Amino acid sequence: MKNKVLAIISFFFTTHLLCAQFNKAQLDTFFDTLEKNQKFNGSVALSENGKIIYERSLGFADFETKTQNNADTKFRIGSISKTFTAALILKAEEEGKLNLEQKIDLYFPTIKNANKITIENLLNHRSGIHSFTDDSSYLEWNTQPKTKEELIALISNYNADFEPDSKADYSNSNYVLLSFILEEIYGKSYAEILNEKIIQPLGLKNTKFGGEIKVSNKEANSYKFEGNWVKESETDTSIPMGAGGIISTPENLIKFGESLFDGKLISENSVLKMKEIKDGFGLGLFTFPFNDKKAWGHTGGIDGFSSMWGYFPNEKVSMAIISNGTDFNNNDIAIAMLSAVFNVPIKIPSFTNPENVVPGYTGVFSNSQLGMKITVTENEGTYFAQAEGQSAFPLEKLNEFDFKFDLAGIQIQFAEDLKSFTLLQGGGKFLFLKE
Repeated sequence: MKNKVLAIISFFFTTHLLCAQFNKAQLDTFFDTLEKNQKFNGSVALSENGKIIYERSLGFADFETKTQNNADTKFRIGSISKTFTAALILKAEEEGKLNLEQKIDLYFPTIKNANKITIENLLNHRSGIHSFTDDSSYLEWNTQPKTKEELIALISNYNADFEPDSKADYSNSNYVLLSFILEEIYGKSYAEILNEKIIQPLGLKNTKFGGEIKVSNKEANSYKFEGNWVKESETDTSIPMGAGGIISTPENLIKFGESLFDGKLISENSVLKMKEIKDGFGLGLFTFPFNDKKAWGHTGGIDGFSSMWGYFPNEKVSMAIISNGTDFNNNDIAIAMLSAVFNVPIKIPSFTNPENVVPGYTGVFSNSQLGMKITVTENEGTYFAQAEGQSAFPLEKLNEFDFKFDLAGIQIQFAEDLKSFTLLQGGGKFLFLKE
């Protein structure tokens, strides 16, 4: 759910690819180091040529009972749910239940510009519908159930952020509405549709639409690190629906993704539609590079859960990471995993504090206008910035208060008291205050 982005913040893997020779020993050392320092709770998996070549689970599904994570532990996957929902919409189109050019006023006449917004605009975030999860009040009610009628009324109350199809901006509201469209055309709950169209055909035994978390059912609670691991509250899944309500495992995510791209769920033509990128967004998909190779996938974040899934079709390599509590960067984990596949030396993290590290730079900074939070962290003397639900990018230090990230044309200027910074990009200036 936490995938609100500036135009910049995507996935940046900066390393070199060599021959595909899996380096299991070095990857084991990498995860051993995370485990020893209690930096990551969750599970990961790698696949090559349709076969799982690596799985690893670290930490606890529940700290109170000391229930450990394992390969069958189910986690909330957040916005990776959107890829499932997009596939269901394309499946419905193939079955003649809808077409992507339909205007949504047929389903939601009270939403602003509904007579101009198409189903495809919802899929690729070009609707202009405001994302209700960006509101400061969201965390005051997200743990309580909401009905379909309540959510539609809530979304209908917003003015449009922009004219439909004039630009793109990530909105969780889009995929909540897509979930309701699926329920309307099939006359079934989203959970039933998901089970009938994807879970059962693919045999995804550890995937389902989530509900109240039950550790006894091999489901993980989520946590944040505040000197120790603190349990996070649970978003009621009636709210995110197909925008972020699915639970799964890394192995099941890989199986889903490979089946999607192999034409086992929808036609090749429908997959091509999903892969059409416009202003950074496909239909439930993003692209990200690992040097000169390109993957398709998505990231996710909900409560204390964070996730990343990607598939490199040319190399037949898949990667999935799902965490229920991390004090480390998922992007660095992805780099290590992919480096192991492509026989690149893996940098083993060190958790000592170099003398040149200034603690005041780090922390969570927020901008209420954008509804965005950016976390600044440090690893081995290098600082990283990370928007909610997105991968981190490294910051190059220019002087005592200024940093930059050239790949996206970003400059971050800290105030002298380090209690705020100004993010500059593309002529825009955005003030972020330290929480």
